[in-house]
Amino acid sequence: MYVPHFNAIHDQDEIRRLVAAIGAAQLITTGPDGYPVATLLPVVWADDIVIAHMARANPHWKLIGDDTPTLLVVEGPQAYISPNWYATKAEHGKVVPTWNYTGVQLTGRATLRLEPEWLRHAVDTLTTAHEAHRERPWATTDAPAKYVEGQLRAIVGIEIRIENVYGKAKLSQNRSTADQQGVIGGLEQEPHPGAAATALDMSRLQADPTR
Repeated sequence: MYVPHFNAIHDQDEIRRLVAAIGAAQLITTGPDGYPVATLLPVVWADDIVIAHMARANPHWKLIGDDTPTLLVVEGPQAYISPNWYATKAEHGKVVPTWNYTGVQLTGRATLRLEPEWLRHAVDTLTTAHEAHRERPWATTDAPAKYVEGQLRAIVGIEIRIENVYGKAKLSQNRSTADQQGVIGGLEQEPHPGAAATALDMSRLQADPTR
């Protein structure tokens, strides 16, 4: 991932928080024909390991062996940025459209996990992570045991050992404060669902530029 120095997220804890908040990643490997294959999966990242699982019916898992080179792409809020929002447009007109976004890319090596105990632990870990904020979190023990066992037989596990981490927040850091404020105001008026979230990310960054 191309990351200009002013767009880099250096805080590793912030990167992990972003991945945890989004909770899913595109898992990308290369097929035997040389073309990439991608599957969107819920993920949990702990220490240097990401765990995930996919449907056994998905042929993607058959491309994953031991230590298969893998890219995980985690996409945060994103939105189109209109040149009309820049204060400097009125000054000299030398402005063009762009796209603001936040994201993380993780590279590493994936290994297929088929052990029933591993699969059950992975599903419980993923469920706990995504249910934790609820007043009454759902757990696998809420469903009949035989039903859960059947569901586990229908998935395969994937364990990715992370080797490189790249965090990027392209949030108009290279623009003036006036331009940034114009972008935030413009995004807040947009109907696109990612626009408001991108505006919020920009506001948080202005409040704490060290993020």
